[in-house]
Amino acid sequence: MKRIGLLLILLLLNVSLFAQDDLLNELDSDVKTDTKTVSVFKGLKIINMESTKLAAKKDFYFVISHRFGSVQSGIKDLFGLDNSNIRFSFVYGFNDWFNAGVSRSSSNKTYDAHIKYRLLRQEKGKSPVTIVGFNSIEYNTGLDEVNYPLLESKHRYTYAHEILISRKFNENLSLEVTPIYLHQNFVENDFQNNSQYILGLGGRYKISKRVTVNAEYHAHMNRVANSKYSNPLSLGVDIETGGHVFQLHITSAQLMNESGYLTRALGDWGSGDIYFGFNIWRVF
Repeated sequence: MKRIGLLLILLLLNVSLFAQDDLLNELDSDVKTDTKTVSVFKGLKIINMESTKLAAKKDFYFVISHRFGSVQSGIKDLFGLDNSNIRFSFVYGFNDWFNAGVSRSSSNKTYDAHIKYRLLRQEKGKSPVTIVGFNSIEYNTGLDEVNYPLLESKHRYTYAHEILISRKFNENLSLEVTPIYLHQNFVENDFQNNSQYILGLGGRYKISKRVTVNAEYHAHMNRVANSKYSNPLSLGVDIETGGHVFQLHITSAQLMNESGYLTRALGDWGSGDIYFGFNIWRVF
């Protein structure tokens, strides 16, 4: 009887073990690994250019941006700190793939509105890149009808259309390429075309959990030969502190709206004619 009881105990243990293995296999088969890439960039912008990061669903961003005067002005103007252009923006995430926002820039008293939407997300085994669309419209209220007597309301508009393509190569390195088409209904001089084609290149390198170094450059494809403007180059640092992201940078573009930094960069890194600035992001 003892032998029979021992055999029954061993048989029940084997059945129990097989049943547990089957149950664990079933549970494993239901577990789906999230292979989507996140945290490609810390901020909604790399420096001036839009990044592929979007505000999450129901997140509300308030952004304050400053660009000071040229550091070349010296101690008299405290290396440009006495002069400032200001831009503030509001961005809302309607869902995880669609954002909309409005901004106002002190330069030319320009208002703009934009939408930003994810078309494709980098995902292991599916897509090597993230693709985001960005469209903006600007209205320049600073144009003076006294100086331009034939000025009409339609001349105040500028339109920008961008495709943001990024790839996160590893936990530290992310790069982005952005083809841009920008059209200004009115240009004030012969140094610009109404329609401009631009290629933006940007990236970030993570040096700690909360700090990255960033860089970006925009090359114009059809700038007029005698243009006084330059291709904007910017370098910066992102510092994340909970609900805030501080972006500190130096750049050859003092203006911050799309038509400003893309088409009217006056700085020159070679002569030290550059501008210090920052963006502060607060999410609610």
